[in-house]
Amino acid sequence: MRDSFGREISYLRLSVTDRCDFRCFYCLPRDYRGFATPEHWLSPSEIKCLISVFAGLGIRHVRLTGGEPLVRKELLEITQRIGEVAGIEEISLSTNASRLRQQASELRKMGVSRLNISLDSLDPSTFEKITGGNLSKVLNGIQAAVDVGFHPLKLNMVVMRGINDHEVEKMVDFCMDQGLTLRFIETMPVGRNGIEANRHFIPLREIETRLRQRYSLQPAAMRGSGPARYFQVGGTGLVIGFITPQSQHFCDTCNRVRLSVEGDLHLCLGKENRISLRDMLREGASGDAIAEAIIAGVRLKPERHSFDQPETHVLRPMSALGG
Repeated sequence: MRDSFGREISYLRLSVTDRCDFRCFYCLPRDYRGFATPEHWLSPSEIKCLISVFAGLGIRHVRLTGGEPLVRKELLEITQRIGEVAGIEEISLSTNASRLRQQASELRKMGVSRLNISLDSLDPSTFEKITGGNLSKVLNGIQAAVDVGFHPLKLNMVVMRGINDHEVEKMVDFCMDQGLTLRFIETMPVGRNGIEANRHFIPLREIETRLRQRYSLQPAAMRGSGPARYFQVGGTGLVIGFITPQSQHFCDTCNRVRLSVEGDLHLCLGKENRISLRDMLREGASGDAIAEAIIAGVRLKPERHSFDQPETHVLRPMSALGG
């Protein structure tokens, strides 16, 4: 399946919930109450049905996102059902890891092969300021994931000037000691909080320049479907990635679409256009009809986001789609 710009779409990011047990500074407002109600969520069986259609169109990798996917009670059932779909070659998951200690083993058994974990600070006070969460729970979750064999385990750090940018080297040392892959991410002006957090935007070329003063960075290949540029830290096993949606966008190689917990197909994180597949499914549409709607939607996928145009900024919180 290709869009009108010739990009092959093989990757689906599936939000299994818009709820989260954190309130990250750049993502979800602490007073937010606009969550989808359970009757509007895609059920596990509806998810399997839609994933089957996507697989028939060439989707091979499904990443489970949120909100925080581990708060969805049917997560293991959803994972198992996706794993039953012919053509799906990989299931991965993005999490804040606060509940991972209790669920890492079962997720591994259900077929999740890779994890991305958000970790924006190693200082408990700064971590609480950014996320509203408990750092020790996250660190315990990371250790549990390592213990059950998730490898490589990727940590994602959203770097914000004046908030956590002073911790970059500390995070590098932590990942080096723990045998983890580290990825730095720029802020994105998505949602009210994302637009506000963008005041702390720092182009990652500044971070790369800083790190090159301390380490030898050599270009490296890394398995995955994402947009990061990876570097091996000379003399170590550490791989560092840079994800630069603003300073060096990667829209020309975008290979993904997103499906919200309410069954809306989103074609671009930075745009509002969407198509309700849930409504079609509940109205009895055939798999072929849903496939035609997906193909038609993908043809409307924009060439690039418009993060540099404030008048077009998306106002839905990042938690609605999981980034």
